Amino acid sequence: MINILGPAFLLSLVLLGIHSFFGLKIIQRGIIFTDLAIGQMSALGAAVSLFLLDGRLAYVFAGGFALAAGLLITAGCGRSRHQEAFIGLLYALGLSGVFLLLSRSPHGMEKFNELMAADILFTPTSQIIRVAGWYALIGIILAWSQKKLAGHWRELCFFGLFALTVTSSVAMAGVMVVFAILVGPASIAVNLEVRHPLAWAWLLGTLTNLGAVILSYQLDFPTGYTLVFCHATAAIFVFLLRRRGGQTKTE
Repeated sequence: MINILGPAFLLSLVLLGIHSFFGLKIIQRGIIFTDLAIGQMSALGAAVSLFLLDGRLAYVFAGGFALAAGLLITAGCGRSRHQEAFIGLLYALGLSGVFLLLSRSPHGMEKFNELMAADILFTPTSQIIRVAGWYALIGIILAWSQKKLAGHWRELCFFGLFALTVTSSVAMAGVMVVFAILVGPASIAVNLEVRHPLAWAWLLGTLTNLGAVILSYQLDFPTGYTLVFCHATAAIFVFLLRRRGGQTKTE
């Protein structure tokens, strides 16, 4: 059991480590669907690679599309009060583009499912270690940029690093898994109003990841979608609980 679940759980922890930080920052900015939009544009880049080059240079295409989305969000969000609409339309563009391109492929639906939520049970440990090192480097650069840069350059660096992170994550786990791990634990920590939200996001996210991986194994569910379901369920439960508690105090 450990041999099967170990790599999947390790990958979920690696994703949680970097994405919880990004998730808290995204929630603070009030642009929750940024990850979905950038992730979906990354998936569109991968779909373009599949359509034009039979999957060659997939990472280059995915990264390029993700970076382009990050730049568009950086440029657009400071100029409009309706930034969520802009980000939502960017997501719709990426999603519809993936459908259009993969509809021409005999294995299009299979590829689409992989882009949305991949089966992370069989991710090689060597790949997980490489990605962990890559995320550690991104984390160091991100911490430096948040302290040393300001204004537009700070935002540009943030969304650029975010796009690079999402590109790697989507390639391994899929758009929906990345979104759930990014928003779920961070949302719970924010709603609980704890003193150290990042530490709580890591702790609660780790427990949710462990429960989801074990559940997927015991019930033979797809691991990726089980992670999405568990993170979404936990975040929704805490939100409703805090909302009800707040209403009770008001009354």
